[in-house]
Amino acid sequence: MSIFTKIINGEIPSYKILEDEKHLAFLDVRPLKEGHVLCVPKKENDYIFDLTDSELSDLMIFSKKVALALKKSISCNRIGVAVVGLEVPHTHVHLVPIDEIADLNFEQKRPEFSQEAFQNTAEKIRQNFDKK
Repeated sequence: MSIFTKIINGEIPSYKILEDEKHLAFLDVRPLKEGHVLCVPKKENDYIFDLTDSELSDLMIFSKKVALALKKSISCNRIGVAVVGLEVPHTHVHLVPIDEIADLNFEQKRPEFSQEAFQNTAEKIRQNFDKK
């Protein structure tokens, strides 16, 4: 069982951003920048290209919803998207507020945030989802 499955199951706490029946988005606790979010399918799957076409499409549409709210919440040029797939054996999409390509360097020194800062960031993003 992956660490993300434990987060999905509520066994490990997280800073949830958005959840639906098939996906969960939460703040990365080792972020590249403030607002770095992970979007994961609830169904555990190691490699993104092992997802069915429908599952992949659903994950990307879910990630788009999160990215749009994230862009409204954190000052940046764009929301960078990365799928690396090596660090946790559970498909996940990184959404990172970026101003330049170097902001997506996973080998850079990562900033540290307090629990309160994570909570505030999560709340700021949650407030920026389009209400329909």
